[in-house]
Amino acid sequence: MPWWMDLLLLVVGLTLWLLGDNHSDDVIGLLEKILGVAAVMVVLLGGRWLVLEVATLGLALWLPSAARFEQGPRG
Repeated sequence: MPWWMDLLLLVVGLTLWLLGDNHSDDVIGLLEKILGVAAVMVVLLGGRWLVLEVATLGLALWLPSAARFEQGPRG
């Protein structure tokens, strides 16, 4: 893929993510976020953006685990 296509998809993905945050309807906002993530994943999986891949991996490792938020049974 040419570099300008990668940049275009990154901008589209970021724009869709921001529109999803600002949308009043939760379903449409979630759909916009999913499409934004899909656009960025196309760049990550099909491009040559090693710096972006490493940054995404670092972000994923930095996020807290789901087990941290689970509550144990109270007796």
